[in-house]
Amino acid sequence: MGSTGGSSTTGGTKNVRVVVVGDSGTGKSSLIVSVATDSFPEKAPPVVPPTRIPQDYYPDRVPLTIIDTSSRLEDRTKLAAECKKADAIVLTYACDQHSTLDRLSTYWLPELRRLEVKVPVIVVGCKLDLRDDQQLSLEQVMTPIMHEFREIETCIECSALKQIQVAEVFYYAQKAVLHPTAPLFDQETQALKPRCVRALKRIFILCDHDRDGALSDAELNDFQVKCFNAPLQPSEIVGVKKVVSEKLPEGVNEHGLTLTGFLFLHALFIEKGRLETTWTVLRKFGYDDEIKLRDDLLSTAQFKRAPDQSIELTNEAVEFLKGVFSLFDIDGDGALRPPELEDLFSTAPASPWEEGSYKDAMEKNDLGAVTLNGFLSQWALMTLLDPIKSLASLIYIGYPADPVAAFHVTRRRRLDRKKQRSQRNIFQCFVFGPANSGKSALLNALIGKKFIDKYTPTKGDRYAANIIETMGGTKKTLVMREIPADGVPKLLANKESLAPCDVALFVYDSSDESSWRKTAELLVEVATHGENSGFEVPCLMVAAKDDLDAHPVPISDSARVSQDMGVEAPITVSMKLGDICNLFRRIIDAAQRPHLSIPETEAGRSHKQYRRLVNRSLTVLSVGAAVAVVGIAAYRIYAVRSRSATSG
Repeated sequence: MGSTGGSSTTGGTKNVRVVVVGDSGTGKSSLIVSVATDSFPEKAPPVVPPTRIPQDYYPDRVPLTIIDTSSRLEDRTKLAAECKKADAIVLTYACDQHSTLDRLSTYWLPELRRLEVKVPVIVVGCKLDLRDDQQLSLEQVMTPIMHEFREIETCIECSALKQIQVAEVFYYAQKAVLHPTAPLFDQETQALKPRCVRALKRIFILCDHDRDGALSDAELNDFQVKCFNAPLQPSEIVGVKKVVSEKLPEGVNEHGLTLTGFLFLHALFIEKGRLETTWTVLRKFGYDDEIKLRDDLLSTAQFKRAPDQSIELTNEAVEFLKGVFSLFDIDGDGALRPPELEDLFSTAPASPWEEGSYKDAMEKNDLGAVTLNGFLSQWALMTLLDPIKSLASLIYIGYPADPVAAFHVTRRRRLDRKKQRSQRNIFQCFVFGPANSGKSALLNALIGKKFIDKYTPTKGDRYAANIIETMGGTKKTLVMREIPADGVPKLLANKESLAPCDVALFVYDSSDESSWRKTAELLVEVATHGENSGFEVPCLMVAAKDDLDAHPVPISDSARVSQDMGVEAPITVSMKLGDICNLFRRIIDAAQRPHLSIPETEAGRSHKQYRRLVNRSLTVLSVGAAVAVVGIAAYRIYAVRSRSATSG
């Protein structure tokens, strides 16, 4: 199994730029002239002009540009600039000058690090023909240096005079760029890197058509044809399995090559320097140089939308996810334990839910396992916030149909308001309120977390999502986004910030007058922003901590504010007592009827009255204009008829 000759996939690289650096007199210029002309120059210039090696020179058929440099002190700025533009560095020393070898680790390699040059380095011992036979071998000399400087891809000795391994120097440099070792293999542990293992596991599963956990001879042959455009002969298949079974008995079973054997083969290719084989396989299955799906496979065209539209998964995609959940729920307890969830995403570069908004946002049972509702609502949250990530994750876990068709764009909220009904399945609720008002407790209640009677301030936005059964019996996903008090100015600085919001919730501590006043101010601020931006949202008020003695001011003031602004009276809840007063259903109900519960500020009311007055004036004006036009038309008809009668 592996490459059968011809060009290999190179990830779309159009040109490789190699910069040659090293001490003066180490043979840089002679090396470059020698590879370009296949001859040794009698007198090489101090610095050779940029040299282009044509694409048919090396098997990967990618042209190479070689840049020579001067090590003189006055040319250091230029050298630094060239190094920063390099795809790879060839670092030279002279085999007959030990001091130039010492300078690799005392000056050149530290200097490249200081310049933050993060590209492969090929260390080249030039003037091999002048090497003393008593000197230490290349391996003995370079092993300690390579251990300290992991950026060194490989080391090689050459002679421009004798034309020994000159072409190989730049072949290794180009190969280090087109087929890099670092993403695939850990030199220290001598093992495939986790991300590489995960990608190869996905490829193995995609090629295991009968899902028996092994690649049969026919499946191996299909794999070979897909990746290398050439079939395997029966004797070659026997040979591959023999190599694996001798070194790793569990790598082959009665059905064929196992995943363990498949991974072993790739580790073997890499150890033998055949990185292009593994890279060709990865690139044929859509991976880029970072071993994630290429951007062109993650089409964004279908995700174009207005600010008040959102992305949801289709019913077919949700049914697929339910099937995946059941498949990985090995113990059948209706929840995914951390190892089961890890196994589910083991064919993705990493779990998509380990960071940021997704951490601690889904429902788990008492043992810390993710419930089916938690699993599905987490997918809904990811699709809402980052549809591209959701698309990639579906592909990684093996969505069988066209993944682009797994998504649909919702109707605009403005149209929903006009139609007085929302057709969405996922609703996003922004949760506003001052510090210590009880916002986090609401989010915790949504995902079934127990109440903790200890205040911990939330840093940054936090999300929680779960599936809620509505009063009509249908199921909708509710996403709650907690907006910290100090994050409100930044949020409202953006004109479109309320566009993704289906409902705004305003939470206050019912025992604290100051908490109520701050919440009332927030309500006016958000309502004003909605009126000015055109993205008005239904608003609900929540009087939290009902287990404490209520302060009289919020009670009287909230009734007045409700009446003045045209919103419902506050919903009283106590997370401590577990009394949530059907809050989540009421949020969904408000979101489904987007034309109701929209607060109206005094300024907004005045503006509406002014608009009505203007519209009425325009209507009167247009009626008057219409009468005048009809009058003129009637007169013209009368005049024509009169003239006709006279002439008759």
